[in-house]
Amino acid sequence: MIRSEVQIRVRYAETDRMKVAHHSRYFEWFECARTELLRHIGYSYRQLEEEGCFLPVIEAYCKYRRAIQYDDLLRLEASITEVPGARMKITYRVYLEPGRQLVAEGFTVHAFMNEAGRAMRPPEGFLRHLRKALENDRVK
Repeated sequence: MIRSEVQIRVRYAETDRMKVAHHSRYFEWFECARTELLRHIGYSYRQLEEEGCFLPVIEAYCKYRRAIQYDDLLRLEASITEVPGARMKITYRVYLEPGRQLVAEGFTVHAFMNEAGRAMRPPEGFLRHLRKALENDRVK
């Protein structure tokens, strides 16, 4: 499993009238965590797109365990457990800091698509970086 983490502080604009983080924001935070995960692998979103590969979300899920509020500090964890084929699943956990209390968890599934919107195989360079990261994680 490859895992990376990023911290985010809940901004006022991300809350509703009750000053609770709006449920839609979790998917934006998942995107931040996913971007950092790809950067951690050594193959950024930008690099994928420059090679003509796009990762549209084809499925998304979030289980909300506890409300979070304005100015809460969150730690988001994103992980990939296997080398993808035509699709890639990334799982997420959202923790409230300090104390790492789990407040949400979910996943997104992405298709590898070319600029014409047709399914494609993941770029070989991406797969090499991913396999190397998975292997390095197993060694630890």
